[in-house]
This record gives sequence, C-alpha cells and structure tokens, in this order.
Amino acid sequence: MKSKILMVLGSALLLTLFVFPLWKISLSAPQYPTRDLGMLIYIYKFEDDQPHDIKNIDILNHYVGMKEIPETIPEFKIFPIVILVMSIAGILIGIFKEKNWYLGWFIVMALCAAAGMIDFYLWEQNYGHELNPMAPIKILDDNGNILGFSPPFIGSKRILNIDAHSYPALGGVFLFIGMLLTFVAYLIAPKKK
Repeated sequence: MKSKILMVLGSALLLTLFVFPLWKISLSAPQYPTRDLGMLIYIYKFEDDQPHDIKNIDILNHYVGMKEIPETIPEFKIFPIVILVMSIAGILIGIFKEKNWYLGWFIVMALCAAAGMIDFYLWEQNYGHELNPMAPIKILDDNGNILGFSPPFIGSKRILNIDAHSYPALGGVFLFIGMLLTFVAYLIAPKKK
C-alpha cells in the first residue's frame, strides 16, 4: 500500500510544473549593481524574475550579438503534454498496476527528463554561439574566433564581467522529488505473486 501511495504522490508532483518554474537563469552584472537579472523557465513559457528582467537581459546580450530571448519555443507546446500524460499515467499505474509498471514508468520519465535536459543544453549552446557578426562588441578567443557566451547548463560561470547562474527552480525540485518517490515505490513494492 505504501508503494502505491508513493507512486501516486510522485506522479502527481509532476503537475506542480504547471504552477512553479522548472529552471532559473540569473545574471550578476556591473550594469545592474543593486540586483541580479533573472529569467524563470516554465514548461510553457519564459518569465521575468522581477519586472523587465528579460528585456534587460536582451539589452546586455545585444552588445555581444546574442539573439533576443524568444516569446515562445516549440518545446512549450510539447513539454506540457508530456508532463500531463506522464503524470496521469503514473497515477493510474500507482492505483491499478504493480511493481514492474512502476519501473517502466520511471524509465520512460527519466528518458523524457534526459531528452529535455539535452534539448535545453543544445538551446543554450545555440543561443550563446550563433552571434550577430555586426554586434557592437566582438570578443575573440586566442585563435581569432568570436567568443561564445552560453550560460552554464547548471552551476555558475563567469562570462567577461558577468556572472551567470543556472539552477533548478522549485518546479525542478518537485520533479526530482516526484521521480525519486516513484523509484522508491518500485523498490519497496511487493513482488507480484
């Protein structure tokens, strides 16, 4: 019975991604000495951490030739569907199925999460390296190539005089906890007789 509760609860925690941001990227810049600029990434939108943050990030990025942060990306149509389907499937599996189904759900969800993380990494790389050659400021590496400005995938990174930080937000923490609970559910579930 405990395993069923954990499976249902863990799967239901995925639904918090519709309320809380999955990830947060923030910049500490000398141009903004009183506060960091932050961008919250939900599964369906980008949002300012504080009013006008994305606009100010775009202003900073313009000088080195980075594109503006888009209003939307194709993933914002896909991610909510995946999360909703996986959450409902996990809840139903928790109620009606046994141990092996828990592991199957966990593996599929882990693959979906890994695909999302790879997509996020590739988006950051593209965003930080496909620079406008007509940008007002061009910083070259030792070989004379224009230096890229991708934020870190996770953690902190100094980019010129700006510190970029990239970490899971509350929704990302709930996602991790939810997946952990479903794996524990698999571990403690009784074997099928």
